[in-house]
Amino acid sequence: VGNRDDSNLYINMKLQAAAEIGISANHIKLPNTATEADVLKCIASLNADPAVHGFIVQLPLDSNKPINTEKITNAVAPEKDVDGLSSINAGKLSRGDLGDCFIPCTPKGCMELIRQTGVQVAGKRAVVIGRSKIVGAPMHDLLLWNNATVTTCHSKTSTLAEEVGKADILVVAAGRAEMVKGEWIKPGAIVIDCGINHVPDSTKASGKRVVGDVAYSSAKEKASFITPVPGGVGPMTVAMLMQSTVESAQRFLEKFQPGKWTIQYNQLTLKMPVPSDIEISQSCIPKPIDQVAKEVGLFPDEVELYGQTKAKVQLSVLKRLQNQPDGKYVVVTGITPTPLGEGKSTTTVGLVQALGAHLHQNVFACVRQPSQGPTFGIKGGAAGGGYCQVVPMEEFNLHLTGDIHAITAANNLVAAAIDARMFHELTQSDQALYNRLVPSVNGVRKFSDIQIRRLQKLGINKTDPMALTKEEVNAFVRLDIDPGTITWQRVLDTNDRFLRKITIGQSVTEKGFSRTAQFDITVSSEIMAVLALADGLDDMKKRFGRMVVACSKKGQPVTADDLGVTGALAVLMKDAIKPNLMQTLEGTPVFVHAGPFANIAHGNSSVLADKIALKLVGKDGFVVTEAGFGADIGMEKFFNIKCRYSGLRPHVVVLVATVRALKMHGGGPAVTAGVPLPKEYTEENLQLVAKGCSNLNKQIQNARMFGVPVVVAVNAFKTDTKAELALVVQHAKEAGAFDAVECTHWAEGGKGALALAQAVQRASQTPSNFRFLYNVELPVVDKIRLIAQQVYGARDIELLPEAEEKVAVYTKQGFGNLPICMAKTHLSLSHDPEKKGAPTGFVLPIRDIRASVGAGFLYPLVGTMSTMPGLPTRPCFYDIDLDPVSGEVNGLF
Repeated sequence: VGNRDDSNLYINMKLQAAAEIGISANHIKLPNTATEADVLKCIASLNADPAVHGFIVQLPLDSNKPINTEKITNAVAPEKDVDGLSSINAGKLSRGDLGDCFIPCTPKGCMELIRQTGVQVAGKRAVVIGRSKIVGAPMHDLLLWNNATVTTCHSKTSTLAEEVGKADILVVAAGRAEMVKGEWIKPGAIVIDCGINHVPDSTKASGKRVVGDVAYSSAKEKASFITPVPGGVGPMTVAMLMQSTVESAQRFLEKFQPGKWTIQYNQLTLKMPVPSDIEISQSCIPKPIDQVAKEVGLFPDEVELYGQTKAKVQLSVLKRLQNQPDGKYVVVTGITPTPLGEGKSTTTVGLVQALGAHLHQNVFACVRQPSQGPTFGIKGGAAGGGYCQVVPMEEFNLHLTGDIHAITAANNLVAAAIDARMFHELTQSDQALYNRLVPSVNGVRKFSDIQIRRLQKLGINKTDPMALTKEEVNAFVRLDIDPGTITWQRVLDTNDRFLRKITIGQSVTEKGFSRTAQFDITVSSEIMAVLALADGLDDMKKRFGRMVVACSKKGQPVTADDLGVTGALAVLMKDAIKPNLMQTLEGTPVFVHAGPFANIAHGNSSVLADKIALKLVGKDGFVVTEAGFGADIGMEKFFNIKCRYSGLRPHVVVLVATVRALKMHGGGPAVTAGVPLPKEYTEENLQLVAKGCSNLNKQIQNARMFGVPVVVAVNAFKTDTKAELALVVQHAKEAGAFDAVECTHWAEGGKGALALAQAVQRASQTPSNFRFLYNVELPVVDKIRLIAQQVYGARDIELLPEAEEKVAVYTKQGFGNLPICMAKTHLSLSHDPEKKGAPTGFVLPIRDIRASVGAGFLYPLVGTMSTMPGLPTRPCFYDIDLDPVSGEVNGLF
């Protein structure tokens, strides 16, 4: 701070020394008008910068504003305080914690000079003259903890000469020229002179010379070793600063070694009967999320806190860890489920709790963010259940960090842009449109970047708005959208059946330009699918630009880029692209990010979350992610779509099965959410279980088809008998599973998934010969047929006329080489939800095919897919409430 000549001299010496030994050193210079707040802000920035291993504040602070020096030195993070001046480092030194602190450089240099003499410090009588915080006081402590008998003298010491005469080791830092006389010194003493003083000297050009606090000429006759001034302690001080900086860097590298975690796990207090999910969640005291981030090796500047229990993680961590090997990649899927679900999320959380809290492996769970539609509808939340939850579950299920709201805003901006553009094109001439799209500002007309891209797409290589011909202006301003081809709908993150079909544009201001439209639920938006598959901001932006929203009346695809909205979408989604960090009940880390539909989209959490987690866990760690619905849907799309785009290769499939679901596949009666289970599901019935294992066998076969070992997790319920569970384990092994284990994690937490975790560990060590089911270059129909026959067990497929037409259109438009994302019921391997087990010989009808070009797939519709759920007679919201006193949320599950 400021511009003192002496400070500049000292700083230049330090910069020169750093350059000589290869330390990257920078001089941050604040003006003499800097306030205390300015200095503190600069220090806070350096504290948070992981690229800075140490820094010093040059004293004195040369400012014309009042600055509390003590406050400034204490603001420096102790682990970066290479000057050793903070109260924390001083306190550790005074307590003798020499290995856990930074020692002020001058005392450290003095100690090194004493060691160089070869004289043992232990047992010697030492005298320190001066008690400053920078030299005297820390020198006393340093000598004391090196077992010298130390006396500190100062300006009020009445018998100074007498005390000096007793010293075997004398350190002087009084700031008074030649104060200590040679005759005071004990013969053979070691004398360290820290003083720098100027005395008049007419023989010097400057009229003065530098002397120490000791009368050197007479003292050297009595001392066995003595430091000269200048040239003694000064250079050692600089050398010790360099040494402390290197030590700081070494400590940093040891502490933040990628893949080296020191993690604190939470101990569960299990209760029987198991309380409600929200009771369990609220009984847990989560670790502060910044602590979780630190435990897994994230730097402070890579984490954006959203309160105490959730945070966003910067994508820059991928660049920092780009050379680190990935961990083991595990996907959790399931057999064809009942409408009640079979516990994939619970198993995912139980598995990571077992691997982390019980086997002490580095492990991350990567899960989807749930929609609020089911949360307030009938299904409830998706944080897991019992003693295997992401916590706090109310934060997880409600809003989180606003990603879904950002998607809603972005999606509806596109929808608004479509209708606005059609309205303006219908009500204005070419020239009027052009004048408004490329307005004159201060007499200058200029195309925006996105308009330049549209011109290039049209083959118009001009950048001067005045140079376009009338024909070029017409092509530029007219998207000429065919209303009947619009595939982009408005969205809302609420179950609302009355928005499934609506009429828009009924206001008189829209001049009669109305049309039929609909609302979908937000998580079905293509923007959600793009978020889940993008591998960075640039990729996300490009995918947004490619999203096809309609066709022109000439049959050309109209994209978000054509609408001019791509950049705005990226701005709305710039925070949503960062994964959300949370934790499980037992304190293992979780990324919650993206939540695309598992039928019209691919039903998996984000590629970015998986990639960051795989780097953070290190080569021996595990990342466990979950694929939506059964293995025939979520897992198949995980392999053929997500892994294809991410380049990641899975090591293990965990296939979740339940006795309940297998009984249903064996011919048991229908299961309905909210209705008590029929007795077939609550009483032992080995015959139903054995018959239903046909579905288990087929899903094991589906996983093995991709060349990945399968571990079956039999999620046990209290109504299951030992014989039923043993039968499922036996069938799974006979069907080719690497292993099959009974799991009780819902009631016991990670402990109940310990056998599963050990099986996954063993499976991950076997070769994974991962392969895709199809080559994307195959014709669209062939890719659909391969999925239907190989994964579902169909005899063949049948394309209805609309689907046949779309195959031709998409192939012509250049979208025929995209992967396939089948939109099919999750309640059967076939298209008919009533067909249980493992049906064969059926023909799979393809009603229609649609394109999510930005996300990067075609999705054939098998039957009718609802993209806006409705509310039941008694929705979950009847039980959800807020305690106005405690602020606690009640009734979520």
